[in-house]
Amino acid sequence: MTGDDPRGSPKDVAEARQPAPLRILVDGDACPVKDEVFKVSARTGIAVTVVSNRRLRLPDDALIDQIVVDADPDAADDQIAALAGPSTIVITADIPLADRALKADAVALAPNGKPFTASSIGSAMAMRALMQDLRAGGEQMGGPPPFTRRDRSTCLQALDAA
Repeated sequence: MTGDDPRGSPKDVAEARQPAPLRILVDGDACPVKDEVFKVSARTGIAVTVVSNRRLRLPDDALIDQIVVDADPDAADDQIAALAGPSTIVITADIPLADRALKADAVALAPNGKPFTASSIGSAMAMRALMQDLRAGGEQMGGPPPFTRRDRSTCLQALDAA
């Protein structure tokens, strides 16, 4: 091939076929496992982007960056969904955001390490809608169970597997 070949050099073609580098996107405002994600980043060299509605204290590390969005309740989710793709792992407890991440071919994990999958997201969305309807009807509902040390460990294991 010559330099004038519109297909590019063999090196250009090979680079175009390389997958994008892996990145972890964190729904940062209420994520209880940011420190664990940062440890995985330091160990693996995977970049982390924390998206939040306010500036957070993060480690001074070249692999960790932060995007601060408007205070609009959906702004962080919209930003994460726009960045999500085949080379991303999205850490979120937000079920609709997990659904959007999966539709973008990203891996979606809850902070407790539970993976959201194409086969499980439908029932999770339905359960979320049911619980919203019950709360709107005045039902007294308990919150999620307390976050435990085991949840942190499970999240680390799930990140390693992803």
